[in-house]
Amino acid sequence: MSTFIINGGKALHGDLHPQGAKNEALQVICASLLTSDPVKIKNMPDIQDVNNLIMLLKQMGVDVQHSGDHEYTFRAQNVDIEYMLSDEFRQISSSLRGSIMILGPLLARFGKGFIPRPGGDRIGRRRLDTHFLGFQNLGAIFDFDPMSNFYHVEADHLQGAYMLLDEASVTGTANIIMTAVLARGRTTIYNAACEPYIQQLCCMLISMGAKISGVGSNLVSIDGVKELHGCEHILLPDMIEVGSFIGLAAMTQSEITLKNVSVENLGMIPESFSRLGIRVEQRMDDLYIPAQKHYEIETYIDGSIMTIADAPWPGLTPDLLSVMLVVSTQALGSVLIHQKMFESRLFFVDKLIDMGAQIILCDPHRATVIGINRQYNLRPTVMSSPDIRAGVALLIAALSADGTSTIHNIEQIDRGYENIDTRLNKIGASISRID
Repeated sequence: MSTFIINGGKALHGDLHPQGAKNEALQVICASLLTSDPVKIKNMPDIQDVNNLIMLLKQMGVDVQHSGDHEYTFRAQNVDIEYMLSDEFRQISSSLRGSIMILGPLLARFGKGFIPRPGGDRIGRRRLDTHFLGFQNLGAIFDFDPMSNFYHVEADHLQGAYMLLDEASVTGTANIIMTAVLARGRTTIYNAACEPYIQQLCCMLISMGAKISGVGSNLVSIDGVKELHGCEHILLPDMIEVGSFIGLAAMTQSEITLKNVSVENLGMIPESFSRLGIRVEQRMDDLYIPAQKHYEIETYIDGSIMTIADAPWPGLTPDLLSVMLVVSTQALGSVLIHQKMFESRLFFVDKLIDMGAQIILCDPHRATVIGINRQYNLRPTVMSSPDIRAGVALLIAALSADGTSTIHNIEQIDRGYENIDTRLNKIGASISRID
């Protein structure tokens, strides 16, 4: 287990370049299984979750070439389906939640797929019903063995269908789209997720020969084709990392410019931070965050306390609520953070309370933050990263604290943020990594 030692209280200054989007990377890597032709993906982030998925595809027989800086070429000519029943496959895939998205492409191209219960962040219940209901709507037979914790889907052929998803699941929508592109006839998905990750996946599939309409909406139609061919695809900048760095700049009173962020794909992320009083200036495709000693949380028109809540796109992504909660601790005013999707994601606030933050955990989904308006800085402490997003939120808190903090289990942070210690140290942070 690795550890960060953080000497906090330092203002940072300089430029940061966001990595490629983690969530998009996991989807498009899986989509490379839909063809035997080469698929080149650029701007790939060098992070644990992505690297583990690439290793998984290699073990399945996919030829993977590291063809350049942050660039990979995948060729799924000789996929070994039976490898998916091995203990090695179980060990690798069960540690990575994104592995669930290999099922759709394998079912579409080879007629079957196996997967153990996937891993990922321990942030509460994360059900997979949407995926398997979608497969069944397309004609697949689904089986789950509770003794081995293995999911199995199989189909002689897939037939397009109309379906209304029970939730706008991003990975569920991606999985169903990737299955439907090779199904017979038309598939219509209502209540589909429409995040930029899904839009990018659809654009990639269209470039491979798929027929998809309604991209960017919650009503997507797919006319199945017999086969797909290779393509080149460039990942968007990671909007979660962009939001994390906005929060970092505010908490540490730093002047930071975020370069080439693809502003048009950030949705309401900049606006949401503005509601906390943080200045975010757009300069072409960059975001400039000036050093701010004070920032004040807005109230509603009637004077009631502001609520920041997650919602399906184009609402605010739940992955940034942990960062926004931390940022609120040093603001002037109060805010209710409402994490609707995952019931364990706010449990890291006890560490912030130990650091001097004024937070009331109302229930597993809601926390009220009473901003202290920098009357004092947070205290340093020793803590452990429970998941990717809480981990980076605790790192931001430690960077703003007076003194030396320790964060254990930083592998959780490494799963989603590429060399974050090295990149932040270049603009003035003091973070030491101990393996």
